[in-house]
Amino acid sequence: MPEIVCPDCGKRMFHENEDTLKIEESVHKKFCRKKEGATQSYMHREFNQGPMDSERENDSKGKPVLKR
Repeated sequence: MPEIVCPDCGKRMFHENEDTLKIEESVHKKFCRKKEGATQSYMHREFNQGPMDSERENDSKGKPVLKR
């Protein structure tokens, strides 16, 4: 079974289909954390920032959708 090991983080990826494995590798390269267990977020928001969609902040009854 074909496999690839990421040189940066050491993650081992394997799949029976080589094309699928290449796709998995390209996605992993974009999101690799470089170190095993490192935290990394691609959705950066400030802590005191309001909801991104203020129209859907509350449901149809006026109750807040998000828990704070």
